[in-house]
Amino acid sequence: MNQTDQGSKLYLYSITCVAVLGGLLFGYDTAVISGAEKGLEAFFLTASDFQYNKIMHGITSSSALIGCVLGGALSGIFASRLGRRNSLRLAAILFFVSALGSFNPEFMFYERGEATFNLLITFNCYRLIGGLGVGLASAVCPMYIAEIAPSNIRGTLVSCNQFAIIFGMLVVYFVNYIIMGDHTNPIIVRDAAGTMFVSSESDMWMVKEGWRYMFVSEAVPAALFCFLLFFVPKTPRYLVLVNQDDKAYSILEKINGKVKAQEILAEIKATSSEKTEKLLTYGIGVIVIGILLSVFQQAIGINAVLYYAPRIFESAGAEGGGMMQTVIMGIVNISFTLVAIFTVDRFGRKPLLIIGSIGMAIGAFSVALCDSFGILGFIPVLSIIVYAAFFMMSWGPICWVLIAEIFPNTIRGKAIAIAVAFQWIFNYIVSSTFPPLYDFSPMFAYGLYGIICVIAAVFVWRWVPETKGKTLEDMSQLWLSRKDKKAA
Repeated sequence: MNQTDQGSKLYLYSITCVAVLGGLLFGYDTAVISGAEKGLEAFFLTASDFQYNKIMHGITSSSALIGCVLGGALSGIFASRLGRRNSLRLAAILFFVSALGSFNPEFMFYERGEATFNLLITFNCYRLIGGLGVGLASAVCPMYIAEIAPSNIRGTLVSCNQFAIIFGMLVVYFVNYIIMGDHTNPIIVRDAAGTMFVSSESDMWMVKEGWRYMFVSEAVPAALFCFLLFFVPKTPRYLVLVNQDDKAYSILEKINGKVKAQEILAEIKATSSEKTEKLLTYGIGVIVIGILLSVFQQAIGINAVLYYAPRIFESAGAEGGGMMQTVIMGIVNISFTLVAIFTVDRFGRKPLLIIGSIGMAIGAFSVALCDSFGILGFIPVLSIIVYAAFFMMSWGPICWVLIAEIFPNTIRGKAIAIAVAFQWIFNYIVSSTFPPLYDFSPMFAYGLYGIICVIAAVFVWRWVPETKGKTLEDMSQLWLSRKDKKAA
């Protein structure tokens, strides 16, 4: 049998590798703050025209997430009007601009190295631009892969996007570690009135330059992503929606072979009335479940760990320093993401989510108990790593797989945009509230996350459908049948 009859796996994997670079940048952009935030905090503490505080730092550390909310909310419009591929190109440009702007926010308007309130606003604007790119890529990357991939390996390939996200985080942990080199994070202390300031004993390199190099390092993968996107096709499902059936068939043939391509094209055309169907055509249930999947992925608190990892490990008494433990956690996260990739199409989506939720709850409750009894060192550090590892083999990749799969073709763009917007809203809520919450009581913070993990497991068990082995076109029938049962 020739390649035309079978389709080309090499062609499919090549396209996927380019698409998941968006996921890598997603991870890179959201985790770069973990290494830079202490130097950034110290830099703005040197300002003379305002007093920087923990609330401002929580907002600044999480400011990219506001852009993520906007990017996710607008992703459906961009994906439908610009197409999936061009939306990813736009995301790449936004990543690049944000990297340069965060490196030198003083450009053209302010004196370099002088912290002011106006500079703080400008810096946050550049981070917001990067967040727009993340929000856009977070919705469109899994959508692009899901619309390219055959149903029998779609879960695996969409999970590769999560692998790329975690790999991007691991890369930036290493990059931050290398940039820091022999330097140390600044020492921030409080006076008798509770006002924070930078100790005179601090290594000031991270305050003046280190955090800048961490942010600008993202420009390299962003430029590569933009370049490679000129060599990938538009998705077949999008081409059908814009009445380019011949081009859609050509791509399907390269991936699936002639016979299978004709079958898939017929299925797509039968469910491709996106421009005329309303969002609630298949009932409100599918939208609510999609939103709650996104909400629980963030409410379980994982990004509070990922964004503030070095600070958390230092507080837990980690040997070797917070940055080294963060790199170790990144390696563990990569390993457990591979577990999801190799099992998602074998065991299904629901079992992995339930197991992951229980494992995360155990890790979170363990951290809370360690804080309650004043235990430092190996046990709390291991508990945090366990907590993150179970997320990586469950909610990390599987949530994106389900969001890319559960919505029918006719409402996918709009529904994914809503789900992803809610995801970033709760990401921002969790990330911006974590510094003051952790400052108040680590036990309370992790106890709360543990309880939410248990609730998430119950939610998945009771209400989330299993999508293993189903085509994207099958989902239309699944939700219509559920809607009919409720109406009966």
